[in-house]
Amino acid sequence: MRILLAEDEADLNRVITKRLEKEGYSVDSCYDGEDALHYISVGEFDVIILDIMMPKSDGLEVLKTIRAAGNQTPVLFLTAKDSVEDRVKGLDAGAEDYLVKPFSFDELLARIRVLVRKQGKQATSEYRYADLVVDISSRMVWRGKDKIVLSAKEFEILEYMLRNKEVVLSREKIENHVWNFDYTGGTNVIDVYIRYLRKKIDSPYEKKLIHTIRGSGYVLREEA
Repeated sequence: MRILLAEDEADLNRVITKRLEKEGYSVDSCYDGEDALHYISVGEFDVIILDIMMPKSDGLEVLKTIRAAGNQTPVLFLTAKDSVEDRVKGLDAGAEDYLVKPFSFDELLARIRVLVRKQGKQATSEYRYADLVVDISSRMVWRGKDKIVLSAKEFEILEYMLRNKEVVLSREKIENHVWNFDYTGGTNVIDVYIRYLRKKIDSPYEKKLIHTIRGSGYVLREEA
């Protein structure tokens, strides 16, 4: 899962980024609204976290701009402003949620999970396809009754494929979603991770779920 964090307090920005990365998220971070708009224009994110009081363009302006452009990525505001009027302004501008500083990091994680579930119209944190179950909250995976242990990147790729089941995903699309803009490893690393996933998700089982579409990429689907 890929997150954009726009927060102008450098120390807080670094702390949140490190904590999110430790939880397995891919994070791009910036310090002002202008850079946030640039990231949003060239990247694909699952959640955008915006500080309201930022230089160049504040969070409200960023949100109004992306909503006017048709971008419906869930937005969570972080702000020191806690009045009812401020919250109403943020929600009316199109934000899905609002978290007042200082906040609990566990609460931030919980709200991110809720935003992702709402985006995917999920009632729970579990994604199911055939006999595959992926729990986003606990980051646990099962194939039938078998528990499968995945690395952080393996989990992110599988989660992305599961949330886009039966959709062919190019190597570039998977790379752009799972890694941030600092990544320079090349799309061949996707093939490596797909091999890892197949050994764990498919090889021990008769029914294969991860398929190669020659010249296009990969897809998670049941064979007819």
